[in-house]
Amino acid sequence: MTEEDGCSSMMEPQFEAGETAADGMISTADSISCESGQNKTDKVDLESNVELEEDVRDFNLRQEDVVRQELFQNDDEDDDDDGDSGTAYFNPDMAGTRLQRAERIGDASLPDTFQTNELLYYERFKAYQDYMLGDCKTSEVKAFTADYLEKVLEPCDWQAQWCTDVFDVLVEVVDVNYKELKAQVKLVVPLQCETRGCELTEEAMNTLLEATLQKVPLQELRVVFDESGDFDQTALALEHLRFFYKHIWRQWDDEDEDDDFDYFVRCVEPRLRLFYDILEDRVPAGLVAEYYSLLARCSQKFQEFSSLRNGISSDSESELDNVSMVEGLRMYEQMEALKRKLRIMENPLLRYVLGYKVNSGQQSCRAKGPRASGGRVVHVVSVSTTVSQLQSLMADKLGPKFSGEEFEVQFHSEPLLAVSACYEGDVVIILPGHYNVTSSISIPDSISVEGFGLPDEVVIEKKNKGDSFVESTGADVKISNVKFIQHDAIEGILCVRQGKLEMENCVLQCETTGVIVRTSGHLTMNMCDLYGSKGAGVEIYPGSVCSMVGNGIHHCKEGILIKDFADELDTMPKITMVNNVIHNNEGYGVILVKPSDAAAAQGEAAQEDTPSDEQLDKEEGKDEMKLQVDVPVIVVDDCSLKEPVSYSSCYVVPPEFTEGNDAIKRELVATSAKKQRLQKSRLKELGVTQADDNLLSQEMFVSIQDNQFRRNGMGSFGTFLY
Repeated sequence: MTEEDGCSSMMEPQFEAGETAADGMISTADSISCESGQNKTDKVDLESNVELEEDVRDFNLRQEDVVRQELFQNDDEDDDDDGDSGTAYFNPDMAGTRLQRAERIGDASLPDTFQTNELLYYERFKAYQDYMLGDCKTSEVKAFTADYLEKVLEPCDWQAQWCTDVFDVLVEVVDVNYKELKAQVKLVVPLQCETRGCELTEEAMNTLLEATLQKVPLQELRVVFDESGDFDQTALALEHLRFFYKHIWRQWDDEDEDDDFDYFVRCVEPRLRLFYDILEDRVPAGLVAEYYSLLARCSQKFQEFSSLRNGISSDSESELDNVSMVEGLRMYEQMEALKRKLRIMENPLLRYVLGYKVNSGQQSCRAKGPRASGGRVVHVVSVSTTVSQLQSLMADKLGPKFSGEEFEVQFHSEPLLAVSACYEGDVVIILPGHYNVTSSISIPDSISVEGFGLPDEVVIEKKNKGDSFVESTGADVKISNVKFIQHDAIEGILCVRQGKLEMENCVLQCETTGVIVRTSGHLTMNMCDLYGSKGAGVEIYPGSVCSMVGNGIHHCKEGILIKDFADELDTMPKITMVNNVIHNNEGYGVILVKPSDAAAAQGEAAQEDTPSDEQLDKEEGKDEMKLQVDVPVIVVDDCSLKEPVSYSSCYVVPPEFTEGNDAIKRELVATSAKKQRLQKSRLKELGVTQADDNLLSQEMFVSIQDNQFRRNGMGSFGTFLY
């Protein structure tokens, strides 16, 4: 080695921890022994080169950090507003993985994977909105997804489990095709796999991979757990991809006509919300079953339609192709109808206000009917009682009303046991106490349930989740003097599915939804107090009968919600509302749901078909009011009693608290007029030019008077157009 070479090697800078490039150069220059062989210019050039190399290395590291933070971290504003975004796993300053290990159950020959299937709603929401899809159109989904995966997936040299319905096998990824959403893999030797119902050898797996050109779908790969944190991004990206194509994407989305709109807002967000609502038991079981049934039917119809369409030649004029085109149009209309129903169920607002017309919830218990012996039983419910309570019960209730030979007495510790033991005509008397129930109370027979005391003394509370709290299907059911406390009931604190239910002097403390009166249900609710519903306090369905007198409905999202009855197949509800106090609700005191096309015709209908305020005032004193329009006879009466309405007998209430009564009546009249015109138009299309009056005559008995509307957030009455 020459002297010049030795000097050059000695001049390689060796920096100690904490030294800067300049300090290192000074230290090196002072310590070398061959300084005489180097001129001053060489020193300056060497120092400049070292500093430039350091600057480039620092710049590259900073750029890498910036890219990672841009892709996987909230900015400072988002951190202040939202807290943890669910993407803190990717903070480059944190060492090691931020994900949990998913331990395998069963065969231990396969390594563990990352636990990624328990992400929260907002974590998936943010991943799809900010990173994967953004504001893309439907036609751009695959391109945006491929671009997202290219940025976050490790391109090669990572292990994963290839998971199918038949086997799980350990493979190594050697390349990724982002556009095809596939990975090129090779089998890890020795073979590590778990099979279900078959046996696989290493030779058989290699043969299978050769048949697939060594490519497998990315959705079927689960990244092997690694504590270093290097593969967190890959594991989560594959989870978002897998979840998207399993729960969000639909086969027909590619052919969506609304391609100009944001796919995330229009499809991803409502479907993601529905998935988590179902996961968290916020949707009735019947509605969930109906949704998945519709989804399966729509998928099958789409496949049939696609096969038929592909088999039709574009330039053929044969009779067979013409028949196929007609059949294709019919299938297309059926598929569009199914898709519309799915969109209604996926939209949280429409799902609530329209109350999708299915008999959601578990099937009600069958009625037992009367006892074969002909006797009747009085079921007394009490955990424990005193002698004085029994004496009072005998003197005030059992002795005067149930002393006949046909009655016998049975004692129970829980209300649910007493109701379950009832036959038609039985009576349940609940003594004072606080009773906790764990399942729904179904009343299929005509019985009476009475609290022996004030409502606040006889309390029935439901703790756990379920579709409904109290469900009535009996022909004639009576409940009185009981307080119900609801927790997490999806379908309401009380649901009248069919038959008649009379409630008197009860307290209904809701937490989720209130009283629901289904089609063919009849509710009479007098002197009750209902509050706390996160939906409507009372929901009235088409074809139902609802009479409410002297009730308090307050501190709900909406006071009373009347479902859409404008459809030609729906029967108009019969409603009585007298002397109710509807106050302190978040939205409207009363809200009517109706189609949006009614809004365009409302101005014309108001002039031609709807009576003015003066006309209503003039006709209110008569026995009946018949509107001179082509609508059913609409009667405004007092509790369906054929007696003149007299406001003079009522106590004086400021007019601003009662003005909602006339507004509700006018809107119901206008909507029923719209319905009648649709019915006559439909009959005309069928060739019926003169319809029988009995065929169209439906009376809507409306007694809406003396109700008070106070301090409701959006007013006494409103409409929701869909």
